[in-house]
Amino acid sequence: MAVYSDSMLQKIFAKSPTFDLNKRVFGKPVTISGGAISCNERNLKSKGKIAVKAAAEAGVMGLKNYEVNLDLGFDVVAERELREKGFLGMRKTKLVCTIGPACCSLEDLERLAMRGMNVARLNMCHNTREWHRDVIGKIKKLNEEKGFSVSVMIDTEGSLIHVVDHGVPSSLKAEEGSVWVFTAQKFEGSRPFTVQANYQGFSEGIMVGDELVIDGGMARFEVVEKMGDDLHCKCTDPGLFLPRAKLSFWRDGKLSYHGLPTLSTKDWADVDFGISEGVDFIAMSFVNDADSVKDLKNHLFAKSSKSIRVLAKIETLESLQKLEEIVEASDGIMVARGDLGVEVPLEQIPTVQEDITRLCRQMNKPVIIASQLLESMVEYPTPTRAEVADVSEAVRQYADALMLSGESAIGLHGQKALSVLQMASSRMELWSREENRQSSISNRQLGSSLSDCIAEEICSCAVQMANNLGVDAIFVYTKHGEMASLLSRNRPYPPIFAFTSDSDARMALNLQWGVIPILVDLADDMEANISKTIDLMRTNGMVKEGEAVLVVSDLTATRAISTIFQSIQVKIIV
Repeated sequence: MAVYSDSMLQKIFAKSPTFDLNKRVFGKPVTISGGAISCNERNLKSKGKIAVKAAAEAGVMGLKNYEVNLDLGFDVVAERELREKGFLGMRKTKLVCTIGPACCSLEDLERLAMRGMNVARLNMCHNTREWHRDVIGKIKKLNEEKGFSVSVMIDTEGSLIHVVDHGVPSSLKAEEGSVWVFTAQKFEGSRPFTVQANYQGFSEGIMVGDELVIDGGMARFEVVEKMGDDLHCKCTDPGLFLPRAKLSFWRDGKLSYHGLPTLSTKDWADVDFGISEGVDFIAMSFVNDADSVKDLKNHLFAKSSKSIRVLAKIETLESLQKLEEIVEASDGIMVARGDLGVEVPLEQIPTVQEDITRLCRQMNKPVIIASQLLESMVEYPTPTRAEVADVSEAVRQYADALMLSGESAIGLHGQKALSVLQMASSRMELWSREENRQSSISNRQLGSSLSDCIAEEICSCAVQMANNLGVDAIFVYTKHGEMASLLSRNRPYPPIFAFTSDSDARMALNLQWGVIPILVDLADDMEANISKTIDLMRTNGMVKEGEAVLVVSDLTATRAISTIFQSIQVKIIV
């Protein structure tokens, strides 16, 4: 290993305005001596005689010439961003796009991927399974042939009533005072001002005077007459009426109809479809408790050889009342603000969103902010200033991901909308770093076992050390992504490059804030892993001489039975 002089190390770390040799790491003063940065190590021993060595050590690595026999599974967009902007210029907030008729061609999907789409969402409420299968095939083709790493999410329909047909193939405007007939009667073709619902018993228990809300408030009607199973409704709040829009009925400020079970027969069939197509995420609509999440995860465990992550959508008062147990049971959360905004007073939505985002980060679960982020761009090429402020606020709250719905699925300017998310999130991330906002983050302890607690402490201290030293990047070598996720929840300044040999973990990490997942073959020898991966990145021009990376790992050698070795190292590229 090559060694720099003390004076050279001083110069390297002098570029960081936050680095101070008098600062403490792990509660110990940091010193430079003999060409290495060090602090005192800790030795912990459990009752089960598990020796855990948590050490912080740094040195300068002279890269050797290895005969590399592995490919660097690096997303082509992240690679381009790294070359153009450097480590600290990389966007950390992830972007989710809903795929619909406006962006389902291979060319449109590639354009979205090139503009930063990390996850493609397919709403099973719309289109046929054959259509969804075709889109999934196109995304996988782009990943395999063009070097993208776009994950696939399906979103279940859930316990809702929705429109089968409203008379036109696209959206239309519901005008104030117009009277519409809502019916479950099946008929050929279309009828003006007649809306066909998907559920035969949709009008049961509905009374004259009840309020009918379309798509979480896009338009509102009052039930003025009930004739058999049909409802005659007068538009009281005009708005956009989309195909297969969701319907909800309200009486005295409360839902007067609670719909179907969380997962209907169709939903279970859609879940099995997702399993057969190898999707990466399944988002559950209208989750009201943790049991439904557990039921789905048990089903996936029994039926799927792939590790499919389950996201719970928070969109009801019941889900808010049981929020913590739902977050704990799920693999992530989607804040569906459209439907949630119907049940929660509008003025409370910002604080509810922030509370959910904070809880998810503390519990180490990715959170997506969804619904109406750039709603005006369904029709117009530029967003309102209020929408940009809304997007920036979600980024300021450290949400893991932002999601486009109708903006990309049916909008006229989906690619521009995605670019707005990309630019707004990058700018707010830069501001947060300049304001040193990460320093105010606090986390709760999650693990109960000694090894879990050690991993949490290692990641917390590693992020503190990375921020203080001003390193350019964090490299984490992880089996299933746990340590990369723990690093992410601390929201470090530098990006996190997660090297894993698990393809499922790689696709799941696409939702984690600040994590760039890279698929590689990993060995038991950590120094060999580090040398190979840095050598590959240097060969491809992605790291430069003098850049410093902090290295952590949760890999355990197969020969290790009673000893777990976890360390923090700083490597300086030469």
